[in-house]
Amino acid sequence: MSNNNSLKVLLAGAECAPFVKLGGLADVMGTLPKELNQIGADARVIMPFHSQMKGKYGAQTRHLADFNINFSGGETYVGVEELVYNEVTYYLIDNEGFFGDAVYRGGLAEGEQYAFFCRAVIEAASRIGFIPDVIHCNDWQTGLIPILLRTQYGHWDIGHAKTIFTIHNMMYQGEFGFDQFEHWLGIDPKYDTPEFMHNYECASFMKAALVFADRLSTVSPTYAQEIRDPAFAYRQEGILNARAGDTWGILNGMNQEEFNPETDPLIPYHFNKDDLSGKKKDKQELIKALGLSITPGVPIIGMVTRLTEQKGLDLVKYMLDEIMCTENVAFVILGTGDYEYEEFFRYMEEKYKGRVCSYIAYDNAVAHQIYAGSDLFLMPSKFEPCGISQMIALRYGTLPIVRETGGLRDTVQSYNEYEDTGNGFSFANYNAHEMLGAIRYALQTLQSPKRKHGLIQRAMESDNSFAKSAKFYLDMYNSVL
Repeated sequence: MSNNNSLKVLLAGAECAPFVKLGGLADVMGTLPKELNQIGADARVIMPFHSQMKGKYGAQTRHLADFNINFSGGETYVGVEELVYNEVTYYLIDNEGFFGDAVYRGGLAEGEQYAFFCRAVIEAASRIGFIPDVIHCNDWQTGLIPILLRTQYGHWDIGHAKTIFTIHNMMYQGEFGFDQFEHWLGIDPKYDTPEFMHNYECASFMKAALVFADRLSTVSPTYAQEIRDPAFAYRQEGILNARAGDTWGILNGMNQEEFNPETDPLIPYHFNKDDLSGKKKDKQELIKALGLSITPGVPIIGMVTRLTEQKGLDLVKYMLDEIMCTENVAFVILGTGDYEYEEFFRYMEEKYKGRVCSYIAYDNAVAHQIYAGSDLFLMPSKFEPCGISQMIALRYGTLPIVRETGGLRDTVQSYNEYEDTGNGFSFANYNAHEMLGAIRYALQTLQSPKRKHGLIQRAMESDNSFAKSAKFYLDMYNSVL
């Protein structure tokens, strides 16, 4: 067993900021290792060498190894490149056949992509002089690493490594017929049972990880409880309840360097909790940039989100007319997604020209400007394993209105006017009228300068750093050694 000063951790995942970022997983992979290293671990990352990375980072890599692995009944090439970036070591699994186009190919091709990656991770780690004490697997794409280690690599040095599996979103499980797992990786048919990999009519990467990993974790404490309920478990409640004692709920942090209102290069004016004059100017610039015809005193409700049902957009769709007709507000949304929602928000912009802006695209600079220039930030999610947007809003003094689910519940404390506590607003049930009530309460509260100032102060003082999360992860790693 290693002590804290030499604990070797290898984080495995499909994407990592700043190299490839399609979702919140990339933020965890890009920020957590550095924080772990600052508290005594030796944390490194292993990920695919996606083609999107090669132009910008290829010249900075060092070739470590190349070898063949047994995959799909034949010998398949694996290259391993090393990249040291921002004081963290990254190992990049190179194979143009699997990682030469899309990060996620979808369907059976994606299953094959990441089945290959799981074996490549194990065999690469055994050849590069870094045998980890713990392999920290993230999301279903790494879910076969624990079963392979336990059943096929027990006689290798790396077979002694413990495994952690972090559930970022139970909805996505990597489900395929068991014959595919047998073909790709030679997994023994005896594991095609409900006790091991089988779940209803198929087998999955996720089920294998839930059974074979030494510890499970989720990206917020509340989500760790929610996934034991069938409504959140996506048919895995049996194993999740059986392993509740092995499951840690650790809140994700956020990248506080990228999202810092004192230094953010993407916002026109900088500010902090002691001097909010820059935030007022950012609001004026946002009004001008988005073509809103409101005075600076009118509250802006912002959203930066994927336009999908998960994000609570049914509730917004149901209530937006009433909000715009009865309240003196502006509404701004940025994102892309389902056609139904894109068209609805375009229509609402036309209907309430000058008070509604529907920015149907993803523009990082505009996203930062919405975080900085809005008064309120709406996140009425149906479920939210962690959520990063509410943390960013808090950091910019933009008060979140959230549904009490997952990480939203763990990070936003609803305003209590009697005790003058809280850093935002929330509602409990997935209900459009409850959301409307929370919005109206927030707007009413903003009318008191004293209450508004206190809320903004507490919002900006919220600690959602990865430094805080890293200590819990270190405790979890040590719990398996």
